[in-house]
Amino acid sequence: MRIVADENIPLLDAFFSGLGDIRRHPGRTLDRAAVADADILLVRSVTKVNRELLEGTAVRFVGTCTIGTDHLDLDYFNDAGIQWASAPGCNARGVVDYVLGSLLTLAEIEGADLGRRTYGVVGAGQVGGRLIKVLRELGWKVLVCDPPRQAAEGGDYVSLDEIIEQCDVVSLHTPLNKAGDLPTWHLFDRARLRQLRQGAWLINAARGPIVDNAALLEVLLEREDLQAVLDVWEQEPLVDVELAELCVIGTPHIAGYSLDGRQRGTAQIYHALCAHLGQAPAIFLDDLLPKPWLAQVSLDAATDPAWALNMLCRGVYDPRRDDADFRRSLVGDSVSQRLAFDALRKHYPPRREIEGLRVSIDGHCANLQRIVQALGAVSV
Repeated sequence: MRIVADENIPLLDAFFSGLGDIRRHPGRTLDRAAVADADILLVRSVTKVNRELLEGTAVRFVGTCTIGTDHLDLDYFNDAGIQWASAPGCNARGVVDYVLGSLLTLAEIEGADLGRRTYGVVGAGQVGGRLIKVLRELGWKVLVCDPPRQAAEGGDYVSLDEIIEQCDVVSLHTPLNKAGDLPTWHLFDRARLRQLRQGAWLINAARGPIVDNAALLEVLLEREDLQAVLDVWEQEPLVDVELAELCVIGTPHIAGYSLDGRQRGTAQIYHALCAHLGQAPAIFLDDLLPKPWLAQVSLDAATDPAWALNMLCRGVYDPRRDDADFRRSLVGDSVSQRLAFDALRKHYPPRREIEGLRVSIDGHCANLQRIVQALGAVSV
């Protein structure tokens, strides 16, 4: 069996070498010649997989080691009888950690009390749902907008207009849809961006075109009170340098790039391929993940809870490092910047998740215990 795969999929050999002959290619340049004699295609979000790429090939299974599927032509797959799989939730925790780190940075810059702000989460799927849970368990006020879930389930949801009107922080976690009843392409256009509350923070760690980048640049130039955090960009790997300079934090689409999340995505696609082939999985992620650099933290019961929250989050992951690396890459011509964007992703350093951190508290402190539980760390 011939497997064609994006060269940047982690643990590719460990999971798939026993299933067939693996051929690696850069994800952005995968073309018909590369997949001409492939049986299996494994990709990430940078590869558009559609009729133009696959028609006439032997490919009968496509796996994307990502949450999103907007780069896959699922209608064509169904028509052509091609099985497919994605990795829902694989990097959700990594994105939550990214948002928490960004909030701490914004609060530090502005001297804001995170517990007094109102949070709006747009999209309550794998990522948004986990973020909502963490924020609410921290005792913070959260409003949620998710029209598809509201229509299907009912429940305590609000409109997008209410999010914009009432929330001090707006964090975007919707899929990217260009068409249909609820398109999210330029969901935050010039009009909505201008309606954001005074002093609002906007975080986009979903898909770049959910926010009209040209409009955001205009609005940030008009309103110095607004703050933006962007991990995703409308024309990536090309980035609007002027917009990046106006963002408090800018990063190269790595919000979910925790080591656990990336390898979890590969594991999910491996298990899906095994099911497609009618084979029992022989390899499991727990046997492959390395030990974390920071495995355990001990806190005294007298520790200031705000300091503890900051230390626990930033001790595991601090997005300011990625922001600094990203800004250093925004030099030279557009070709150089595109290459630098992808290089930062390809050579991304190991980063773990807060859920893997063990925390012990010497004595009893309900506030500290609540923070540890809210973050999903392991209380010992």
